[in-house]
Amino acid sequence: MFDVLIIGGGVIGCSVAKYLSEYQLKIGLLEKASDVCELTSKANSGIVHSGIDAHPGSLKATLNLQGNQMMESFCKELDVPFIRNGSLILCFEESDYPDLLRLYDQGVKNEVPGIKILNQEELLQLEPNLNPHVYAGILAPSGGIVDPFKLTLMQAEVASTNGVSFFLQTTVFYIQKKQDYFQVETSKGVFQAKLIVNAAGIYADEFNNQVSNHILKIIPRKGEYCLFDKQVGSLVKHTIFQLPTPLGKGVVVTPTTDGNLLLGPTAYDILDKEDISTTVEGLKFVVEKGKKTIKEVPMSFVITAFAGLRATEANGDFILGESQDVPNFFNAAGMESPGLSAAPAIGVYLGNQITTKLRAKKKDHFVTRNKSVVDFDKLSLTEKARYIENDHDFGQIVCRCELVTLAQIKEAIHRPLGATTIDGIKRRTRAGSGRCQGGFCSPRILDILSKELHKDPKEIAKSSEQSTYLVGLDKELL
Repeated sequence: MFDVLIIGGGVIGCSVAKYLSEYQLKIGLLEKASDVCELTSKANSGIVHSGIDAHPGSLKATLNLQGNQMMESFCKELDVPFIRNGSLILCFEESDYPDLLRLYDQGVKNEVPGIKILNQEELLQLEPNLNPHVYAGILAPSGGIVDPFKLTLMQAEVASTNGVSFFLQTTVFYIQKKQDYFQVETSKGVFQAKLIVNAAGIYADEFNNQVSNHILKIIPRKGEYCLFDKQVGSLVKHTIFQLPTPLGKGVVVTPTTDGNLLLGPTAYDILDKEDISTTVEGLKFVVEKGKKTIKEVPMSFVITAFAGLRATEANGDFILGESQDVPNFFNAAGMESPGLSAAPAIGVYLGNQITTKLRAKKKDHFVTRNKSVVDFDKLSLTEKARYIENDHDFGQIVCRCELVTLAQIKEAIHRPLGATTIDGIKRRTRAGSGRCQGGFCSPRILDILSKELHKDPKEIAKSSEQSTYLVGLDKELL
C-alpha cells in the first residue's frame, strides 16, 4: 500500500514527486512510457513564460509568475540549463496596436516585472534579424528558456534518490475508489494507494472521470515544430512571439538552451491522443508564420521536425487540487502552456495540500541538489585533458556532432533512472541531437547500451518496446 501514487512521469508528475520525496511517505510513480518525459513534456518549446498573457487571477497567471520567479534558483540547484533571455511579443500592423496595449495592461495586472512597449526602431536594435516591417512590441525581460527534458529528469532523479519508486512501462487502465484507498489496475498488476495524484496529461480526464462525477474533457491540441542547426542558433537572442490567438501563443522563434533555433508550434485540435505525426501542411504553416517574424527562415539548416500534444481543458485554466467529490484524489489536469513555466510552483502548490492532508512529516535527511552528466563539449581544453587523464573513456568520442564521449554515455546509463534506450541517451547527453541526427552514432550507442545493460542488441529500442532496430545479425536470416 502506497501513501501516494502519482500517475504520469512528465514535468508536473516529477515536480510533485520531488517535493513529496522530502517527506516520510511511501510514494510510487506510474508511467506508461519507457522513460520520464516521453510524452507532452518532451515535445515542448522549453520556454519559461513571463506570465503576461495569462488571465488575471487565474491559476495559470499566479503559478506562471511564481514558477518563473523560482526557475533560476531551482535550475541551479538541479544543474538544469536555464537562460533568462527575455521575450518579445510583436505586432505588425497599426490596427493591431490596441490589442498589444491590452496585453501590456494585462501583464501589469499580473505583476510581470519590467515589461515595456518598444517601437520599431528599438525592436530592430535589439533584434536586427526581425522583419523590418514590425510595428511595435512588448519586451518582457523575465522570460527565459530551459531544457524541458532535464528539468523533468533531474527532478525525477532527486525523487528516486529520496526513495520514490518509479514504475516505467506501466500503463494505467482503471482506478477504483474503495472505502479508504484506491485500487489501480495496470499492465504490471494492481497497485493500492491512500492518495492519487492524477498528472496523466492528455489522459487525465479519463482517470478523473473513472472516479468523479465532475466530468473533465481534455482535447489534444497538436503543435508541430522545426528545429534548426546550431549554426543559426544565434539568429535571434530573445524568445519572439506574435500576438496570441484563442488557440495559444502562436508561432514562436526562439533559441534553445543547447544553442539551436526552434520554430513553432502549430495549434489545432485533434481527436487521436496518440497522433504525434508531423504534416507537410503543418510545417509549411510554421515556416510561413516564421517569415512574418524574421527576415529569412534558414530552411537549409533544418535538422529535424517533431510534434507534441497539449492537454487543453474547456475551462481554460489549470485544474489543480483535490476533487470536490472524491477525497484524496488530486488532479493536475489541463496542464497546457504555461505548465512547464509553472512546474516548480505546481510541485509546491500540490505538495503542500497533500502533505497537509496526510499530516506528513519531513525526513531528517533528504537530497535537494543534483548534478547532471558532464557536458564535455563545453569544457576548456585544460579541463578536457584532466577528465581524459582521470578516465580514458572521455577520450573516446561517440557522437561527433555534439562531441559526446563514451564516459558520458556510460554515466547516463548507470545514473538513478538511467537511460535504457537510444532516445534516453540522446536526451541525457545530446548524443544524436546534432546535424546528422544520430546517423553516425546510433549503431555505436546501441552497442554500448547492449553491453552495459547486458541485453541482446535486438532488445535495444529507440524509445518504446515497439521501436527496436535489429531483427538479427548480418546474413543470419539469409
